[in-house]
Amino acid sequence: MRRSVQFQSPGQVEAGAAAGGRGGSARQQEPMRTEFGFELPRGYVDEAGTVHRTGVMRLATARDELVPLRDDRVRENSAYLSVILISRVVTRIGTVEDIHPGVIEDLFASDLAFLQDFYRRINAEGHTRAAVTCPSCDEEFAVNLAGGRLGES
Repeated sequence: MRRSVQFQSPGQVEAGAAAGGRGGSARQQEPMRTEFGFELPRGYVDEAGTVHRTGVMRLATARDELVPLRDDRVRENSAYLSVILISRVVTRIGTVEDIHPGVIEDLFASDLAFLQDFYRRINAEGHTRAAVTCPSCDEEFAVNLAGGRLGES
């Protein structure tokens, strides 16, 4: 019994399922999605007292994960790694576009936890689906190689 597995981006898997699972090379590829909108549970409160809840996070690069490791604040306190990492990938919160570690430090704990989970979902689990073909009936479907559903740890 032989099973074939072809790794695809989430958009490709969903597009293939929507097209009936068949189509081979005729399947149209969607452009890779690199930015994801979010809404904070509580919101960031700026100096003027304005609450900002919606924002955008981009996919992380290898550099985003490596550069914070050289930061003295991370060397002194490894928990600070997530603050710097999140500040590198969040591009906007409300009308605030200058996102730096100080902005992330001022978030409520529940908002930081939300962003950490959101980061994990779009950077790790977002690319763990694979299109597979059943060896018995030749039916094509998608499986999540990471296990679990979004929101579960």
